[in-house]
Amino acid sequence: MSFNPFKEKAVPIEQTFMDWNTMSPKPYCKETADPYTKCRIILMNGTEFEAQWFSRNLSRHCCDNELRRELAMTRRTEQQQQKRISCLKPRDETILEHTIAYEQLAVDLTCVLAKQETDCNVINALNLALLEDFDHLYRYSNLLNLEYGIYPEKLVGGYTEITPGRPTVSEHRYPKDSIFRDIDCKAALQTKLNVGIITAAEQQTMNYYMNVANLYNVSDLGRRMYQEIGMIEEQHVSEYESLIDTHMTWLENLLLHEYTECYLYYSCMMTECDPYIRQIWEECLAQEIAHLHKAKELLWKYEKKEYEQIVGDGELPSVLRLRPNIEYVRKVQETTVGNTEKQECVVPLGELKDDDPFFRYQEKVNRSTESVSTHRVIEQHIKNCGTDYRYEVAPNPVAQLQDRRCDNTVLGRVQDQTPACYSRCGTTADGCACGLTGIKD
Repeated sequence: MSFNPFKEKAVPIEQTFMDWNTMSPKPYCKETADPYTKCRIILMNGTEFEAQWFSRNLSRHCCDNELRRELAMTRRTEQQQQKRISCLKPRDETILEHTIAYEQLAVDLTCVLAKQETDCNVINALNLALLEDFDHLYRYSNLLNLEYGIYPEKLVGGYTEITPGRPTVSEHRYPKDSIFRDIDCKAALQTKLNVGIITAAEQQTMNYYMNVANLYNVSDLGRRMYQEIGMIEEQHVSEYESLIDTHMTWLENLLLHEYTECYLYYSCMMTECDPYIRQIWEECLAQEIAHLHKAKELLWKYEKKEYEQIVGDGELPSVLRLRPNIEYVRKVQETTVGNTEKQECVVPLGELKDDDPFFRYQEKVNRSTESVSTHRVIEQHIKNCGTDYRYEVAPNPVAQLQDRRCDNTVLGRVQDQTPACYSRCGTTADGCACGLTGIKD
């Protein structure tokens, strides 16, 4: 069923404001809520943060107060939407339980976007970070089981495996090696949406870890793990935001932001299984349609451009549907776990030279693996329980990651310990050598 938000009737911005009761919804029950309901809430919380933060930056770079007043009107509702969505999280859900949902979202959202993507540069960026977020889910799950005695399999609903990906200790790369080539105006609409969606989602994860690391009060080990993984999330945001079309004007970007929100709220509305929360998505969609029409009006007023120049006819693509992606992740694992990034290219670790900055940076931050928190938490779980914690439908597809009594800290980090067979997909100077394009479960 097609949907075009530009053809919907928009209410005046003033009518989108909410009262305090509306901004304080009934939280979901952490015991019974579907895992993907939790993921959608995190996704839209991050989307609203991105929307209002972009608007603030636009306002800070604008000298026209009439335009700034228009931005302030829309931004107020964006803030109210964020508060409403954020409050759907219940008080009795711990930081660490909520973190499992963050990483499940990162895994399955990245898979969904990669599987519908046609730009190999974007696919490679998504698949590179996918295995890293997948490994984060495994590390946080071991911490949750170790310190709370909770089995994270229940939290992810069996939709997503919990097993090592690219070891987190191997993910730390030199900052200059976290920038991809940007897309341009010729990119497909779905690609523009995908890049914006994943950037906002990873930015939300980065922000969350930046703010909760010092609030984790169970152990110093947990605090340090949030600190370490938070640095990888910063790296991911650098990678994803570098894909964004840098040639768009501020107001073109504003229109694309509002259009993306319409796409996501429509997708949430069409896929939500909780009737109460589905109603919230429907109401947020109506608000975003008003914002989109205002962005269209501003684009014409200040730049004399029509929305069709940015998003074509305006028909939304097929809905974004969060779903299990176990087979896709396994395929990416067995073909790309040995990859890293060098400048704009995804490359096998074995192609790096001895003096490449990846190794210098690793030596600086990971001088002793015993001080690496993501490694220590697995070692502690093995010490206490005999093995690590996993939820697998089959043994890990990477032979070097199948041992449950020893945490691997060399795969993707030490060249002679990273077989070339685990690096069969990547971007080269001559283009993409990607064998994953179009893979479906």
